[in-house]
Amino acid sequence: MVEQAYQLTQAGTAQVVSLTVPESMDNHDFDQLNAQILDLIASEPHARWVLDLSGLNHVGSATLGLLVNIRQRVRTSGGQLVLCGLSQRLLRIFQTCCMERLFIITKSRADAVKEVAR
Repeated sequence: MVEQAYQLTQAGTAQVVSLTVPESMDNHDFDQLNAQILDLIASEPHARWVLDLSGLNHVGSATLGLLVNIRQRVRTSGGQLVLCGLSQRLLRIFQTCCMERLFIITKSRADAVKEVAR
């Protein structure tokens, strides 16, 4: 199930990770997903990352923790990270948790790709 939780594509100079974490992912699978994405980021130091969240229908504390882990890994490796595709519900969750202060957030994937190209 982990291999279905994200997809990696290239858009210009950006590595785009489309995240689609299912609601019913168990702890073991979620830990595997976390490790896979962090390894992916570590394999591309200084990369420009776009994290497309338009495929997320549900977000819990584990997913929020994953996003913070991704942010930290990108920052320590000297890369860039922009989030896009947040639903209104997810954006409200980010605002409630004050997480919108931690991330650069754009509406569309195209805007995110432009942002990391700066």
